[in-house]
Amino acid sequence: MRAMSLREIAQAVNGTYYGDTTCLDMQVTGVAIDSRKIEEGYLFVPIKGARVDGHTFIPQVMEAGAYCTLSEQVLDVNHPYILVESCEQALKDLAEHYRNALDIKVVGITGSVGKTSTKEMIASVLSQKYNVLKTAGNFNNEIGLPLTIFNIREEHEVAVLEMGISDFGEMSRLAKMARPDICVITNIGLCHLENLIDRDGILKAKTEMFAYRQPDAKIILNGDDDKLITVKDWDGCAPIYFGLSTDMDAYADNIQSMSLKGTACTIHMGTEKIHATISIPGHHMVYNALAGALVGRELGLASEEICKGIESLVPVSGRNNLIDTGCALVIDDCYNANPISAKASLDVLATANSRKVAILGDMFELGEHEKELHYEVGQYAKEKAIDLVVCIGGLSEETAKGATGGNTKVLYFQTKKEFLAKAQEILCKGDAILVKASHGMEFPEIVETLKGLNLQ
Repeated sequence: MRAMSLREIAQAVNGTYYGDTTCLDMQVTGVAIDSRKIEEGYLFVPIKGARVDGHTFIPQVMEAGAYCTLSEQVLDVNHPYILVESCEQALKDLAEHYRNALDIKVVGITGSVGKTSTKEMIASVLSQKYNVLKTAGNFNNEIGLPLTIFNIREEHEVAVLEMGISDFGEMSRLAKMARPDICVITNIGLCHLENLIDRDGILKAKTEMFAYRQPDAKIILNGDDDKLITVKDWDGCAPIYFGLSTDMDAYADNIQSMSLKGTACTIHMGTEKIHATISIPGHHMVYNALAGALVGRELGLASEEICKGIESLVPVSGRNNLIDTGCALVIDDCYNANPISAKASLDVLATANSRKVAILGDMFELGEHEKELHYEVGQYAKEKAIDLVVCIGGLSEETAKGATGGNTKVLYFQTKKEFLAKAQEILCKGDAILVKASHGMEFPEIVETLKGLNLQ
């Protein structure tokens, strides 16, 4: 993080400084909301959570070497603090101030499905030419994004920032901090319907990003998405589209599946042709490569650099990560799930050359149609000729019902514990096993168990 004085911080968060005025020029070198991550010279931002109030840790962090803390309460202390109305809002205000002071290009990424895999692809491409910072893990919300922004250092040339939302107004608040130079939307799917109601609501919420883009920003959209293709102009800025049809600004053809080893394709951008092999399987990865290629082109990368970036992509844990256990091939895609991503993962599994097993758990935040959507995923698994579908969780009983019939074998368990007790006898050596569920189902436990099974 670029150092900021306490004086600068107090002004940026519209707070009142209390303490020795000779300390106002002290330079803060980091920001943390977790008392365990405080280092000497840091600013502590105490967030009030549902169970824990960060204010209780203020004495501890100051003893650990923090230079200053924000506070929503008047403190009787002998160390500097800045009084603010809301620490959470102050965190966002400070991140906005910090980003505006940086001479850096920002790529903002959102969408219902594929945000993280697209972020990884774009970062892999841009890393061929630039020093890139990218969103780590799930730091893509109103708390995580500012912390990501504070990790931008003077040596970074591009920041690739993922932005996730679940309600109206959130994207505006995120984009106000990020101020993207390039806006990328992957698709408009069926996520967070409890708040956003329908896909039109999701489109409205996601495109809030555009209101806070930089004046000369580019908008890059998936033109094969029926909702995004309706975005023809935004305040004089015409979107750049990618997809599989030749009328797109960037399109792909000659798509060849290499089973679970990846996908090959040819990317066209004007007169440019890029022949690339994506190491991660799945038709949807072609779209990620197209987004990466367009962003790379906008930031001045040569075709060779774009190709190398696409082919250098490494999967991350829980995101279509292939694990060879020695007994089975596990497709670890259990970080999160919704109907679109579940079907895409089943498409990947269907390319396997061995017995195909799908371990599917509940998908959350799907609103009033959650049972029907789970049933549809089960039906899709049956249509893709998945050999064995294992359904776990209350909602996944509907998935089991949808998968029943034909040649697909279906097993249902109410809990992970019940399945894990039977896993050894259910699974076979040589199986290709997909593990997919919403984050709250905690399916990484299943992945770890599968790694240790000695299948026969």
